[in-house]
Amino acid sequence: MDRAARHLRLLSETIAAVTSSLDLDEVTASVARAVARALEADGCFVYTYDEPSDELVLQGVYGTSLDLAAARPRMRPGVGLTGHAALIRAPVAVAEHARADPRFVAFTTLDEERFDSLLAVPILDRRDRLAGAMNVRTVGRRAWADDEIELIETIASQVAQAVENARLYDRSRRRVTELEALARISEAVSQSLYQEETLTKIVATTADAALASCCALVIDSPKGSRVAHRAGDRTLDDATLLAAAARAPVDEGSLVAVPLVWKTRTIGALVCTRSGGRPFSSEERTLLGSVAHQVATAVESGRGVMRELVAQEIHHRVKNNLQTVASLLRLRSASADPARALADSVDRVLSIAEVHDLLTASREGEVDVADLVRRLAAMLGHGLGTTPASSELAPIEVPGDTATAVALIFCELYANALEHGGGDVHVTLTSLGEDAELAVRDHGPGLPSAFDPGASLGLKIATALARDDLAGRLEIENANPGVLATVTWRRAR
Repeated sequence: MDRAARHLRLLSETIAAVTSSLDLDEVTASVARAVARALEADGCFVYTYDEPSDELVLQGVYGTSLDLAAARPRMRPGVGLTGHAALIRAPVAVAEHARADPRFVAFTTLDEERFDSLLAVPILDRRDRLAGAMNVRTVGRRAWADDEIELIETIASQVAQAVENARLYDRSRRRVTELEALARISEAVSQSLYQEETLTKIVATTADAALASCCALVIDSPKGSRVAHRAGDRTLDDATLLAAAARAPVDEGSLVAVPLVWKTRTIGALVCTRSGGRPFSSEERTLLGSVAHQVATAVESGRGVMRELVAQEIHHRVKNNLQTVASLLRLRSASADPARALADSVDRVLSIAEVHDLLTASREGEVDVADLVRRLAAMLGHGLGTTPASSELAPIEVPGDTATAVALIFCELYANALEHGGGDVHVTLTSLGEDAELAVRDHGPGLPSAFDPGASLGLKIATALARDDLAGRLEIENANPGVLATVTWRRAR
């Protein structure tokens, strides 16, 4: 009677446990505790079946500890005594020395050595499909009676229903989470004007929604593919992510790579990984496909905005420089030497073109003055048929407007040095803290005694550019031998 009463109480407690919560961890932990207590056992392990990976996953335990933060023990049906019960869809009972059974498999993360007997049964749903397995254990020898085996099988059928209900609830909850994630991603794409901010938010949201240990966005460009954004596990190297992106579409269980397709062009890939070899579900793969479409839209929208901004900037610069060219041509239009005036104007226009060329190649929208001076010196020297000047040039980057003014000043000073200094010219570019200094020195006869810089239209233009556009100064003096012309300006204004 006591035995029958215990069994009846166990059934009542099991039914109460499986209906008390829709959380799978809570249900299986309650069942494991109720079964072990009612059968006066020392331990109970409840496994659920993960169909995509074809594995039994330890979900709830009694009699030992389960680290929920670590990877859960997993095994395929047919592996271990419990896996064997799942495979043959029938109970497996071992009265003693269970660890000596050739079918036994131990998990190093679980304290199993103290158990001696084991009773394992499959968990089958109403359609006789595998939903999991469970086992009951004792420290000492235990011969499992037929009514106990039958009772555990009855409990297992109740657990199967609880597992199904919990999974349906979890699937619905995950679906809500995914829809909320897609809504946040859509909002980020439509509202943010900053592409980098948008993509960072998308990657982080996707990692959370898909339960990915690592989520990365790989963007293609003419210079090659790069990992533009990533969230989660930082130990995974970029080379692995780039290799997965190059093979997209990829679906290898715990690794998914979805191509980013805009119209007919592939512009990158969304790569997600999951630790422990756990595969992504079909719903999660569908989510990643939707996210990839949103990402492609965000990337192309950002590129469109950037192209528009770049076009506006180019138009602005071209307009300003054409106005500069027009002003220079007006100043030289009344020259007594039209051929010389035209040659000087050509040099100035070409110097502005060099600035534009360097700005086009620059990522930061700035020009390296050292590079600019080298190119202008080669251009002017080639035009006059002289040997290249010697130079000592420090790398100094300046905005486009500053570079244009420096280029025009340098053209004037360098052309004068080549013409009047005999072709032996030395150029230096020096960083003086917050200031920059460009010096052009020739080794000719020097300045005439009655030298008046205001008498030269070219030097008047150079002086005005140094004063007005650079907020600096232009100085010209005898260097014994030759002439030294120096322009100094503040780098940061």
